[in-house]
Amino acid sequence: MSDLITVEIPLGERSYNVVIGPEALMTVSPLVAEMMQRGRAIIVTDEIVAQHHLAGVKTLLTAQGLTVETITMPPGETSKSFAGLEGVVSRLLDLNVDRNETIIALGGGVIGDLAGFAAAVTKRGVNFIQIPTTLLSQVDSSVGGKTGINTGHGKNFVGAFHQPRMVVADLGLLTTLPDRELLSGYAEIVKAALIDDARLFDSLEKIGVQVFDSRALSQAIAAAVAFKARIVAEDEQERGRRALLNLGHTFGHAFEAEAPKDVIRHGEAVAAGMALAFEYSVQLGVCPAEDAARVIAHLDDIGLPSEAGKLAHTQWDARRLVARMRDDKKNQDGRITLILARGIGNAYIETNVDEEDLVAFLETKLK
Repeated sequence: MSDLITVEIPLGERSYNVVIGPEALMTVSPLVAEMMQRGRAIIVTDEIVAQHHLAGVKTLLTAQGLTVETITMPPGETSKSFAGLEGVVSRLLDLNVDRNETIIALGGGVIGDLAGFAAAVTKRGVNFIQIPTTLLSQVDSSVGGKTGINTGHGKNFVGAFHQPRMVVADLGLLTTLPDRELLSGYAEIVKAALIDDARLFDSLEKIGVQVFDSRALSQAIAAAVAFKARIVAEDEQERGRRALLNLGHTFGHAFEAEAPKDVIRHGEAVAAGMALAFEYSVQLGVCPAEDAARVIAHLDDIGLPSEAGKLAHTQWDARRLVARMRDDKKNQDGRITLILARGIGNAYIETNVDEEDLVAFLETKLK
């Protein structure tokens, strides 16, 4: 366990560990097996992840004396739907899953959200373990208990808070990821630093692209997860401070909703959104211009889009983007809520956004 880093998510009786590092799954597989009450593991995954990783995971689990059942879904956001949820739940019921059993979500954010929500609602709640296979899901979506599916009204509009029993962030599962997916996940590490950890941002600036070396990446993931753990412990159900974790996401979700399907990645949209949040904060007079410049420079250095014009889709309309922002789940009393910043490591929640001012700001940034 010496090469692994363990971060606790402190939630009383529902506390759990996030185990991070190379070969993490092999090391903790005996602990995983202890959670399988009927001597079987039910794995929910998708076709692409199954092709790369399912055989290896099954080998580790069968070596612990478990039988393995799999539920394999089509890849992509289309599975994160009512139809996809019904498919997973029906299969779990076909397998006569017990309420004291623990299922395994093996995949990226889509599978983690879908399997976690299926676990939350099947027989009024079964346990689950997250084994995230993307950097984005290792840093963000696998931790904190948010589960859900998409609807025609937007992403994650139907869901539940349902904490996993364990998260295994095995860096070995990232070796099959394209560079673009790694960068997308890195955006969430930067996000944690920009919200409340200026020292982490300083270190990320200095290390640059070398952050993707194994040891440095483990430490960066652990720092971001530890930050999220503190926020989740304070505000598990996002009624206050946890909304800070959405830095860049209000802009980012609008970009994702307006772009053609699968043209831009979530982390790319969030990166451009974080740059906009800092620039808008500068315009409002609450953030030093040099801090926004540092954010933009780091995103450029690492290879993430620092503005809307650097996303794979570039045809944006300011009013349509703001209209998308009106649907954001953080909004209160019909007004757009934005996560803005007084500087690097000092984000805050702004609930009194002037929509016309926001439109005018975006019009200058989308040219």
